[in-house]
Amino acid sequence: MEADGFVSRRTSVDTTGVDSRVTGAAAGAELRMLGGRLLDATGGFVGSFSPRMAGEHDFVPMLHRATPETSTSVEPEIDYEGLPQGAATSTHMLAGAVAGIMEHCLMYPIDCVKTRMQSLQPEPGARYRNVMDALRQIVRTEGVWRPIRGVNVLAVGAGPAHALYFACYEKIKFSLSDAIHPGTNSHFANGVAGCMATVLHDAIMNPAEVVKQRMQMFNSPYRGVVDCVGSLLRREGPAAFYRSYTTQLTMNVPFQALHFMTYEYLQELLNPHRQYNPSSHVVSGALAGALAAAATTPLDVCKTLLNTQEAQAIHVIQAEAFRTVYRMGGMPAFFKGVQARVIYQMPSTAISWSVYEFFKYIITKRQHERRLRGDREGDK
Repeated sequence: MEADGFVSRRTSVDTTGVDSRVTGAAAGAELRMLGGRLLDATGGFVGSFSPRMAGEHDFVPMLHRATPETSTSVEPEIDYEGLPQGAATSTHMLAGAVAGIMEHCLMYPIDCVKTRMQSLQPEPGARYRNVMDALRQIVRTEGVWRPIRGVNVLAVGAGPAHALYFACYEKIKFSLSDAIHPGTNSHFANGVAGCMATVLHDAIMNPAEVVKQRMQMFNSPYRGVVDCVGSLLRREGPAAFYRSYTTQLTMNVPFQALHFMTYEYLQELLNPHRQYNPSSHVVSGALAGALAAAATTPLDVCKTLLNTQEAQAIHVIQAEAFRTVYRMGGMPAFFKGVQARVIYQMPSTAISWSVYEFFKYIITKRQHERRLRGDREGDK
């Protein structure tokens, strides 16, 4: 069903051969059958099906009689999942950039704790019982601003990284879903789209992650972001910014595949009509993030080791990261910081999805209203 530039992927009535007046009246509205009559969401009579031959029906259109009340109070429901085709990419990019910046900035103190708890041999001053104990100790011994040190470099990287991330995901998801099962949701397409989006996202975020984690470590020697970047270039060369890239992909590809597939599956259960529903976006995002975070914690520990290059493991190359983690802490070492990681990812993904869906809805709604105003002015 298509109306005013909006393309809906869910339609319960086959509109082939239907008079264009009925299509316009039905656009954006929920239609239902009652005794052979076709009613809209308000109960208004739109048309009827009268038998013509056995097994064949002829749709008899009937225009909705407009009254002052219905003409002003009844507006077509906006299907924000079907974005205006000309502006879809920019909408996804803008909504994704805002979502990424808010997600990383709001949850940064917990991310700082996670990085420290994943240290293989933490110093006595950086040994914590749990997340809240870590935050209290960091603030008490290192100052109130210490948990957010390095947040600026992450905010700079998160904007463009998440813009490409969501735009790529949405584009591949819809294209692949249409190729596999036209008009329906495909979990395989969701997983593949998440994997492809991750490759672009991590290519931008990996250098920011390296700088961020270096500054989050206990007794970090760097005065600020610029000093950290300059020191890395002088001592370790440009390759230091991508030392953990393949490990990051090894972690994030299954993470994002599981994350997106779980989110879309929960949306089918909690929000089957795919309307703007903040509570369903928050719950689906939180549960999807928690599941994916717990499952990929061992890979995150290895990534942190490669990013920070702790003194006792400075010789480690990527192929040896897993062996080094196991040698220094056994199997429990692979799950160091799992509590902080899950606590970080649950609200993080909930914030990301809810902010992304909100801005996507607002931007789409405004574009739709502008199109309607333009059509009215054109009719005059």
